[in-house]
Amino acid sequence: MKSLSRHLSLALLMGSLVAAVPVHAQAEEFKAGFINTDRIFREASTAKAAQTRLEQEFSRRDKELIDQGNNLKTASEKFEREAPTMAESQRTIRQRQLVDQDRDFQRKRREFQEDLNARKNEELAAVLERANKVVKQLAEQEKYDVILDQAVYINPKHDITDKVIKALNAAPAK
Repeated sequence: MKSLSRHLSLALLMGSLVAAVPVHAQAEEFKAGFINTDRIFREASTAKAAQTRLEQEFSRRDKELIDQGNNLKTASEKFEREAPTMAESQRTIRQRQLVDQDRDFQRKRREFQEDLNARKNEELAAVLERANKVVKQLAEQEKYDVILDQAVYINPKHDITDKVIKALNAAPAK
């Protein structure tokens, strides 16, 4: 009876060990990673180069808008000072001129912002495309099952952003 009980206990123990091995093995095989896209856009040399290109491309127009805004402000202040001493017809003409200048300024500022946003989206898309290629290469090399770029919580040990930034900085621009 003791022998049967011992064999039964041993069989149950062996069965539970065999059942536990595949679960444990499967848990170790799954490998997940996380990337912080915002950090890539801030820290990768390709993203910094894109930002520099945008600044160079739009700096002249930005300066022109700032100058135009300052001129409009100066003209408005001058009008406010001189308006009480002006003839009614002259005051009306200057008011219309200021309104037209302001409308032109607002239109140019809106066009500038739209152009800047469109170019920024193009540049960020190019950086993201390169980053995605690097992430895929890294995933294949290091055998990741999944790499996420958004999550509510990520354990820092799964964050591979530094690896991606390092690989992006090392890879030649295309």
